[in-house]
Amino acid sequence: MELDERKTKILQAVIRNYLETGEPVGSRTISKYTDLNLSSATIRNEMADLEEMGYILQPHTSAGRTPSDKGYRFYVDTMMEAKEREVVEMKEMLLERQDKMEQVLQRVAKVLAQNTQYATMISAPKMAGNKVKFVQLSRVDEGQILAVIVVEGNVIKNNILTVREELSDETLLKLNLLLNTNLTGLSISEINLGMISAMKQQAGIHSDIVGEVIDAVADAIKAEEDLEIYTSGTNNIFRYPELADQEKASELINTFEEKEQLENLLNQDFDSDNTGIQVYIGNESPVSSMRDCSVVTATYELGDGMRGTIGIVGPKRMDYDKVVGTLKTLQSKLDEIYKDHG
Repeated sequence: MELDERKTKILQAVIRNYLETGEPVGSRTISKYTDLNLSSATIRNEMADLEEMGYILQPHTSAGRTPSDKGYRFYVDTMMEAKEREVVEMKEMLLERQDKMEQVLQRVAKVLAQNTQYATMISAPKMAGNKVKFVQLSRVDEGQILAVIVVEGNVIKNNILTVREELSDETLLKLNLLLNTNLTGLSISEINLGMISAMKQQAGIHSDIVGEVIDAVADAIKAEEDLEIYTSGTNNIFRYPELADQEKASELINTFEEKEQLENLLNQDFDSDNTGIQVYIGNESPVSSMRDCSVVTATYELGDGMRGTIGIVGPKRMDYDKVVGTLKTLQSKLDEIYKDHG
């Protein structure tokens, strides 16, 4: 006898309720707990079937039901399937979006360099203050568990954690419940020591797993901080005699090729929460190879909370009016440009 949708929902409600309360679950609780709009009598009949099929147990004659190992196994498998589907769908959507984003930003950098006749750079957008979407622990073998961490912007990180002993399905479920109840929707700065110690206390003998998962969450959010930067028009530098000096120009072009210092410059604007336009003249520039230049940067935003930075590098006598005007237009248009390429 297969589990139909109704039995599945009732079984899931029994298990979730039992995991939260540790108390046997009665039909009246389930009638409040599910969206099935069934009478207590119908739920009692369904629960009797589930008991007969071995998914739930009745510890005492008058009491409610508790999940059996078979019930936990069904719950874990269906939950894992749903999460895996979600992760696969996210990865596919992410790859599609990244390809599209790359094409749009490369094109924007190129057009910007042609329009201004200066060197241009644009960083791929990232989430401001990444937040945890969900954490999923699952068993790999008796000594290892897999922690899948999904961060806003649908960044997915997989971490293998070593455990001293094999964890039961019930323990894994309780840890998943504990981690997701506490961490979902938080950024790393909001996960404080008090919260971590309270979670460790609740996890009891498995407190080390909670600690490792929080470290993995921090790593997942930090890893997302590497910037992808698209550049164009570096050869425009040679158009301006004051920048065309062989040594200066090659140092500047190196900076554009290696991108590490560009990352510091663009990250500075990103982290400052300043969404306006910044102008660095000569020595004001945080990048030493740009001390003979002017750098104008602007932060842009895409509709779903993603932000990046655009920068234009030219001589100190650059046409500031034109550059600032172009960046202002681009700031307001980038979201549309990205959507139009959809």
